[in-house]
Amino acid sequence: MTFSRKQFLAGALSLTAASGVAAQPPKTARPLAITMWDFSWLERRWPCAGYEDWNRALDGLVERGYDAVRIDPYPHLLAVDPDKTWTLVPAWTTNDWGAPGLVSVKVRPALLDFICKCRDRGIKVALSSWYREDTDGVRKGLTARSHVEGWSKTLALIKAAGLMDAILYVDLCNEWPLDVWAPWFEPGRNSGDWRQPASLAYMRQAIATLRQTYPDLPLTFSFCNENVETYAQNDLSFLDLFEHHLWMAQIDGNAFYKEVDYNYERFDLVGYRNLALKAEPAYRARPDHWAGLLQARIHLLADSARAAGKPLITTECWALVDYKDWPMLDWGWIKDLCALGVTTAASTGRWTAIATSNFCGPQFEGMWRDVAWHQALTRKIHAAPIAQDLQAGRLWRRL
Repeated sequence: MTFSRKQFLAGALSLTAASGVAAQPPKTARPLAITMWDFSWLERRWPCAGYEDWNRALDGLVERGYDAVRIDPYPHLLAVDPDKTWTLVPAWTTNDWGAPGLVSVKVRPALLDFICKCRDRGIKVALSSWYREDTDGVRKGLTARSHVEGWSKTLALIKAAGLMDAILYVDLCNEWPLDVWAPWFEPGRNSGDWRQPASLAYMRQAIATLRQTYPDLPLTFSFCNENVETYAQNDLSFLDLFEHHLWMAQIDGNAFYKEVDYNYERFDLVGYRNLALKAEPAYRARPDHWAGLLQARIHLLADSARAAGKPLITTECWALVDYKDWPMLDWGWIKDLCALGVTTAASTGRWTAIATSNFCGPQFEGMWRDVAWHQALTRKIHAAPIAQDLQAGRLWRRL
């Protein structure tokens, strides 16, 4: 089902239950409004970076209606020395996730304190990892075995602190198996395609190993591969959920980004210069086209997940992959697309947690300050149906 942008902006879009979808979610469980605070929660703690006061940031999250957050607990560093002060190398200087320069962190005390603050506010915590690079080069020495051991030791620390009830699920690697986040897996050969046999075997073994110790914890790997229809074409029974990251800008082979000449530049501002000059004009020239691509891909993902019998969670999503507060970058059209994405996903009954964007954090002031926009969308998320066939299993119990 596809709606025109005009219908959406006029408020005519409604959450209509599809066949097999409960008209109202049970009072004991509803879709969660989730956000991604990645490694920013720990790295962006200098004055005015957004996370220097966790109480203030988390209170702001609750005010906006969110009840889950996805963060990086740095499992590879915790496994080596949970109390060491590590120096991290920037993942990029162009984007506002994490620190744009060297930054020092001590993980264990911060992680346990942060999870405790989340639990006190009724915020569930999803754990993932971007496997941040440090000056000692720990991630360069990772193997399949040490990858899983890092998660085992991380979860043991959380369990010992009595905080396991706050954990929603574990994503063993962000956007598996992209080189930038998983360089130890077939280095130089992978392009984020999780469907390759070596990748499927790796994931299956990693989850089977971790499940021996944590049989009730939902486990997955997150993906950003464009071919969403292949979820139903592979045996992914070992995953408790599909966490798929989906943006309009990547659909049809990065068609939008190719039109505006953006190439994910991590250390060169030429990409943001092109976004500032070309992105909004390209969208405004064909808004129904770009909105239609987004809606169609969301429904295709929902259909594929339905065929596979798995729930969906999306924590990075809907408009552009990269954006920030910057000259000539307006948030209005980004918010329009993100609102459309939320409403479309919520209507399918296949999502158990939905993000409003990957910019829902205090460092993105232009998005964060519109409290009413967040509240309107988190209400839609909480009111969304959950399909009857998803009302069982490890993830359902965590809701």
